[in-house]
Amino acid sequence: MSTTRHLVNRQRRLATVAAAERTATPTTVPEPAGPDTESRSESEPAGEPEADKEEKAEEAEKAPRSGPLRLRVSLPAVLCVLTVLLGSFAAWSFTSAGSLRDEPGRQNTALTDISRTSEVKGQITEAVGAVFSYNYASPAKADTAVKTYLVGKAVQQHKDMLAEVRAQAPKQKLVLTTTVTESGVELLHGDRARLLIFADQSNTRTGKSQETTYAAAMFAVDAVRRGGSWRISAIDTFSR
Repeated sequence: MSTTRHLVNRQRRLATVAAAERTATPTTVPEPAGPDTESRSESEPAGEPEADKEEKAEEAEKAPRSGPLRLRVSLPAVLCVLTVLLGSFAAWSFTSAGSLRDEPGRQNTALTDISRTSEVKGQITEAVGAVFSYNYASPAKADTAVKTYLVGKAVQQHKDMLAEVRAQAPKQKLVLTTTVTESGVELLHGDRARLLIFADQSNTRTGKSQETTYAAAMFAVDAVRRGGSWRISAIDTFSR
């Protein structure tokens, strides 16, 4: 009898435990498969929607291409700008080089051609001493110097400058002597040159009362090279 009661009680305890376990464990309802699947329970952790995953995947695929794409779009514009800048620089360089070539300082070979500078300086020094010296006793010598060393408008300029000396020379027995003390080549370009002349002049009267006067002179001459020698083509006395 006791055995039967114990057995019944044991079965009741087991049934109670089983009922409690069934109550504690929630029943899992499987989600139906397919595109019409409803949203999961709020208690279940929310997963990332499939559409968001696909959108992020597409953005990830596009992201690496965005950099090179911008580079390809902007590169022609950069090349155009560089072309314009290089063209402008080339034009400026050509113009600057032309202006430098045209500057008198660049054409003045007196700064570089020492032998030719020395040549024109020596011959013009000789010419100035010859044409600006006059002896009443030998006027033909002065005429020869004019024909030898003067060309162009320098011939008339010299005639005007020495007109009074020629007129007074026979009466006063004048002897005019010009000695170049210093000269400098201002410009030498090809067969043309310009020189600055410093000279001492002595004017002597050789009559009954001999008298000598001295004076210093400064003037510029233009010179041209003809027939292998330099000649005076213009005289500038700075007396304007």
